[in-house]
Amino acid sequence: MTTGFPCPSCGITKSLVYTYKGNIEKAINYHAYGPFVITFCFFIIILFSAELITKKKYLNKYLYSKKLAYFLAITLLLYHTYRLIHFVKDNTLDDIKKESIWY
Repeated sequence: MTTGFPCPSCGITKSLVYTYKGNIEKAINYHAYGPFVITFCFFIIILFSAELITKKKYLNKYLYSKKLAYFLAITLLLYHTYRLIHFVKDNTLDDIKKESIWY
C-alpha cells in the first residue's frame, strides 16, 4: 500500500482459493506459487504422518537445507521481478500512485 506496487505475496490467497476450487489456470494467474504451496502442504502432512507412525525421520537433509532455502528465495525474487516488470508495463504512473496510501 505504501508504494502502490504489489508485494511478493500479493495474490497468493486468491491463488490458494482457486487451487482449492480446482481452477488451476486462474490460480496461476493470481500467483504462480499458489498451487505449489498447496501441493507442498499436502506433501508435508503425509511426510510428517509417516514420520510419526514409523518414528523415523525422512528427507530432513533436504527439507532443512540452505540450498533449498536459497533456491526458493531466488525463484521468488525472479518471479516477483517478472511480475513487477509486467505491472509497470500495464499501468501508468498515475494508476500506480492511486494504489498507494499517498494519493
